Amino acid sequence: MPAEKPLFDIFTAVPGRYDLINRVITLGLDRRWRRRAARECLASQPRRVLDLCCGTGDLAIDLARPTRGSLEITGIDFSPPMLEIAATKAAKSGGDEISFIHGDIASLPFPDGHFDCAGISFAFRNLTYRNPLTRQYLAEIRRVLAGNGRFVIVETSQPGCRLIRKLFHLYLRGFAFPVARRLSGNRAAYHYLADSASRFFTDDEVEEMLLAAGFRRVSHRPLFFGAAAVHTAVK
Repeated sequence: MPAEKPLFDIFTAVPGRYDLINRVITLGLDRRWRRRAARECLASQPRRVLDLCCGTGDLAIDLARPTRGSLEITGIDFSPPMLEIAATKAAKSGGDEISFIHGDIASLPFPDGHFDCAGISFAFRNLTYRNPLTRQYLAEIRRVLAGNGRFVIVETSQPGCRLIRKLFHLYLRGFAFPVARRLSGNRAAYHYLADSASRFFTDDEVEEMLLAAGFRRVSHRPLFFGAAAVHTAVK
């Protein structure tokens, strides 16, 4: 994967403490939110699911646990260090049915209509926040989904209440990301994450983006007073 791709350097630099930092930033709620997204992915009883920007593999593992080998799960990411951690975690959890692939979301190595569902956990903003390849990413995701295939996103959001939104941004910038920066030793990575989380789209803006990309039946469920949300869209 070329180093000039957006965010490549960041996500090859932070994997060692990535999971710990996520727990700290979200007060451990990311695990609950990710499991909710996994349930949403499984609601349509898919046969094949793609975990996009799979990172250290948590969503793929959450998909594998209740399905007991009956589901074909593929995780794809552009960070080899992340994929190494994901494969180790999956092996320890018994997720032998999960395949992890090094690849680019802008050019997915799968045929048209291959997956019944695609999920992405806390990486959608990396594909869409000030990213010049956003349209290409969304087109590729839609291409590899079968007809009526579901695209499930769990991501940070913007609380609708102005006071809660201000408190959320204060928490991100004043506590969560300074702590994460110290834990990771990577100032650039967590400056980006703080900026992208605090300036990311509202739920309505995400819905408009997905509809413009050709998805339909787009909906969302707010989490934790709107600090995050699960979005679902259908091809």
